[in-house]
Amino acid sequence: MKKLIASLVALSATPAFAAGGPFFSLYNTNFVVLLAFIVFIGILLKVGAPGKLTGMLDARAAQIKAELDEAKALREEAKALLASYDAKQKEVQEQSARIIASAKEEAEAAAKQAKEDLKASIARRLAAAEDQIASAEASALRQVRESAISVAVAAAGEVLAKQASAESAAASIDAAIAQVDAKFH
Repeated sequence: MKKLIASLVALSATPAFAAGGPFFSLYNTNFVVLLAFIVFIGILLKVGAPGKLTGMLDARAAQIKAELDEAKALREEAKALLASYDAKQKEVQEQSARIIASAKEEAEAAAKQAKEDLKASIARRLAAAEDQIASAEASALRQVRESAISVAVAAAGEVLAKQASAESAAASIDAAIAQVDAKFH
């Protein structure tokens, strides 16, 4: 109220009021406007407008506080969710690293087994080849012997044919028949 009176006094000291005649007259429009303004402020105070206005402001402040609290709760929930996803991602990365390590170990073991199998296969094939070579050598030796025997028999037959006469051939045949006869009986 003191401010209102001070503003009225300050307003009355302006040159506009000095030229218009007496200030406290109903013919002075400035005075009438001032009275209307004071009545308007009085009506607002009587109706309780400042209380309603502060109540609306308090309600708005409460609503804003509730929205802020909700935003904080959502932020905390988002942080927790992010932490959960980070933990899951870390777990998945560790699991993938374990899977890769396991796969490498299995691949190394499979490669080692394949090398061992290859060595065994080569050893079997080498043994089979050596057996085939030995068999071929034995077969070749037998064939050479048989050929040598054939050639020797043929040569002996030619030599005997040249040296043998009819009498020696007949004696030889008789001796062979006797020998066969002795073996069968």
